Amino acid sequence: MDEPFSTLHFLFSGLANVRYLVIYYGIFCLIALWAIFEKAYEPGWGALIPIYNSYQYFKITWGNGWYFLLLLIPFVNVIIAIITTFKLARSFGKSFWFGLGLLFLSAIFMGILAFGKPRYISVPGRDDSFDL
Repeated sequence: MDEPFSTLHFLFSGLANVRYLVIYYGIFCLIALWAIFEKAYEPGWGALIPIYNSYQYFKITWGNGWYFLLLLIPFVNVIIAIITTFKLARSFGKSFWFGLGLLFLSAIFMGILAFGKPRYISVPGRDDSFDL
């Protein structure tokens, strides 16, 4: 008679442990974002501040941090977020396929950008060279 309750207890105790995985995931993403900002010559502590980290993220990828305000426009925000993900891959010299990995498996691929060999090159499509 006590069997249905033990099954429910098992299910709910498992769900209670999911919150720890979510917390670990959030901490890992925060550390990875900090390291990505440091690689891009931006202050790493900016990853801790909610709106400022979006500004820095767009500054690294678009060259102008104020483009993050485009995320406030409905339906446009989805397209801009996807383009920004691919621009992040390009700013570290990675391919389209790496950008696709960033889009679908962001924690893993942000970890590769943060703790791997990729170096920040510059904003994609921007030529900062000066020739005389």
